[in-house]
Amino acid sequence: MSSPGKSAGASHPVVKLARTKSKKKHFVHQKVEVFRASNPVLSVFMWGVNHTINDLSQIPVPVMLLPDDFKANTKIKVNNHLFNKENLPSHFKFKEYCPQVFRNLRERFGIEDLDYQASLVHSPPVQHPDSQQQEGLLLSSYDRTLIVKKISSEEVEDMLNILSEYHQHIVTCHGSTLLPQFLGLYRITVDSEDTSLMVMRNMFSHRLVVHRKYDLKGSLVSREASDKEKVKELPTYKDVDFRNNMQKVFVSEEQKEKIMEKLNRDVEFLVQQRIMDYSLLLGIHDVDRVEREEEELEDSSLEEEEEVQNGIPLAPPAQPHSVAGSHGTSPEGIAGYMNSFKPFGPGEFDPYIDVYAIQSDVGAPQREVYFMGLIDVLTQYDTKKKAAHAAKTVKHGAGAEISTVHPEQYAKRFRDFIANIFA
Repeated sequence: MSSPGKSAGASHPVVKLARTKSKKKHFVHQKVEVFRASNPVLSVFMWGVNHTINDLSQIPVPVMLLPDDFKANTKIKVNNHLFNKENLPSHFKFKEYCPQVFRNLRERFGIEDLDYQASLVHSPPVQHPDSQQQEGLLLSSYDRTLIVKKISSEEVEDMLNILSEYHQHIVTCHGSTLLPQFLGLYRITVDSEDTSLMVMRNMFSHRLVVHRKYDLKGSLVSREASDKEKVKELPTYKDVDFRNNMQKVFVSEEQKEKIMEKLNRDVEFLVQQRIMDYSLLLGIHDVDRVEREEEELEDSSLEEEEEVQNGIPLAPPAQPHSVAGSHGTSPEGIAGYMNSFKPFGPGEFDPYIDVYAIQSDVGAPQREVYFMGLIDVLTQYDTKKKAAHAAKTVKHGAGAEISTVHPEQYAKRFRDFIANIFA
């Protein structure tokens, strides 16, 4: 990526700031660094995150959050037809929801604002492998530590409705949770069209490749991956597949207790918020498979060296980041500092970065790393769910294991199923 271009003195956009509804509006001239992305919405997103984090760094961290912080927002409106039009649209708006609240959440999740900023704006976010399965945009930061997800205006409203309770839950559990780590919420307006983006920590590793993946809801009705899904490079399997594959999670009894303690606490929170239809996302990294692939790479390298000695041209060597089983690490951002340490061995990870990761038990039949977290946690039990529940009851009968039930029923069935995924 080209380095960000700086605006010329005569081309400064007019930036309008409105920190909260009660504060006086004022205009400032702002020097802006431009971040290039193929999508204008992403260019504005990168620009906005860079601007708001720089802005926040000038404001002292409050001693405590006030009720108004959960209603506050920062709005920026830029109108400048001549301003760097090859990178940014000539008109755009950027809105950050509850900046002090998300700043506090990032701190509680152990993420520095400057690292958060670098991970999102140093290079454009890239398409996430699962983006084709999503209705909207799904991206990961270039260093794979963060997820950027397009959400609907209804989901924004749902998020803001539970934000105070979610924040209190994170405070109570000291950031130790299987829930998504919500780190920022933004709205970008380009060509009069709004795009809402939620930033979360990636539940999978930025470095260790996931070889198998399950989305588990605790229901066996219509919970099997389609034939179309199963032929994908990394299919998302479901509850029926989990049972049919005789899959198990091999962790120690102590680890199982810790996981279930977190799960029960988080699910109780979701019940209190009348939330349901969430899933446990389970990713599995196969350490033995990675070691085999690395040995094969070494063997092929030795063969290539022998060929060179016999006068046959050598193919270009594989780059270090292309070693089987691991992604590249970033020079900057949340995972950047790791480059100054010695490389991790197969299946090793930093628990402060891969916070959802758990190693398999020493006596497990195969060496694996598991990634476990709760996803899709913004679906509240509303009129639509009640109608779907009535329809499914008619179709399958009142006692059937349908996926649309009351929040309390959903939670009990979900916990019972997850408690049995362990060996």
